[in-house]
Amino acid sequence: MATLQASSFLTSFCSATSSSSCRGGTITAKINIPKIQTNKISLPGIIQRRGISGYEQFTSNPVEELLSPSRILSDNDGPDLLVVEKLYAIKEAVADRVEMHRNIGEQRSQWNSMLLTSINGITLAAATMAGIAASSGAGSDAIVGLKMSSTLMYLAATGMLTTINQIQPSQLAEEQRNATRLFQDLHNQIETSLSIGHPSAIDVKEAMDKVLALDKAYPLPLLGVMLEKFPSSVEPAVWWPQQRRRQPKRASDNTENKWNGWNSKLEEEMKEIMGVLGRKDQEEYISLGKKALKLNKLLAISGPLLTGLAAIGSMFIESSPSHGSNWAAMLGIVGGALASVVNTIEHGGQVGMVFEMYRSNAGFFEYMQESIESNLTETEMDRRENGEVLEMKVALKLGRSLSDLRDLAASSSWKAENLDEFASKLF
Repeated sequence: MATLQASSFLTSFCSATSSSSCRGGTITAKINIPKIQTNKISLPGIIQRRGISGYEQFTSNPVEELLSPSRILSDNDGPDLLVVEKLYAIKEAVADRVEMHRNIGEQRSQWNSMLLTSINGITLAAATMAGIAASSGAGSDAIVGLKMSSTLMYLAATGMLTTINQIQPSQLAEEQRNATRLFQDLHNQIETSLSIGHPSAIDVKEAMDKVLALDKAYPLPLLGVMLEKFPSSVEPAVWWPQQRRRQPKRASDNTENKWNGWNSKLEEEMKEIMGVLGRKDQEEYISLGKKALKLNKLLAISGPLLTGLAAIGSMFIESSPSHGSNWAAMLGIVGGALASVVNTIEHGGQVGMVFEMYRSNAGFFEYMQESIESNLTETEMDRRENGEVLEMKVALKLGRSLSDLRDLAASSSWKAENLDEFASKLF
């Protein structure tokens, strides 16, 4: 069947073709193909390959060069593999920082609980011994032991209180919680750069600067580099590097919107939001931070002072009321009880943590102001962050919708200094 079909096809083909001859079952066909002059075709992106020394080399087969895997992988539009490798290294270091700060934060939170319980236990035990010594009969050898034990326990409580008030474990734990959150945010930013963008050496530099700034703002060691717990003035926490001028976007990114999402109305809106953040939110949290700092200073001084006075009182306790020793007993007993109350308010109430929270919140509002200002002062639109994206970020960070954010900006422009509303609805 296949032979018959082939012979019939040959017969019809020979009869239909004038430029072919069929002899003895063989076909001789002549097909005229026009010559292609390859010297008139320009293939700069295909046949050109960069040599080691910088000279141009040409391949004999341009199509094969185009389809080769090495050519595809070495496309100039792809990301720089060295930059990607560096960003992955920074990402791993940031992930390690997150785990370190989380673990140390939990440890320091446990310090606060355990030291609070231990010091209160020692103080109340010393007050109890002082009371027993004051109510015992005169001349008893047990009185001397009770007085000495009470005095030593008060002195130990005084030393422990002095130490714990200097390091403020609750404030240290809050610092580590803030550092964990900020390092996790940086980790997410690097992941975003690797997944949707073309990272460059500038991205590596910015990531490194952010890591070092966070390390400086929230140090892990206690000795030498610990943040001052009782500063002379309250300043917002600063955990970001100096705002740098952004790199311009690629030309392909600006073809659709040369203004990069910005217009005069949005600029005025961002200026008003920046003003509200400075006048209301940041100022309010700095004021609250000052109050928390004053309270913490008062409690930090009162605790060791009360236990020290109680130690002196318990030392001079006498069982006979005729010599006026009731005042010493009262000092030893009441001083210890008051010291326990003060210690509970300071460390049980975590006043140091509250101060750090206020300071960190004030820093957050300052960071938002600097971010907005760095965009507004940039005259080249392609160097700014996209206006629509920035507006959405600001709204989300303040806990507002876009329409709510615009209403706030409008209200601020009308009322100015008399605006009662705060910018943030989150805290």
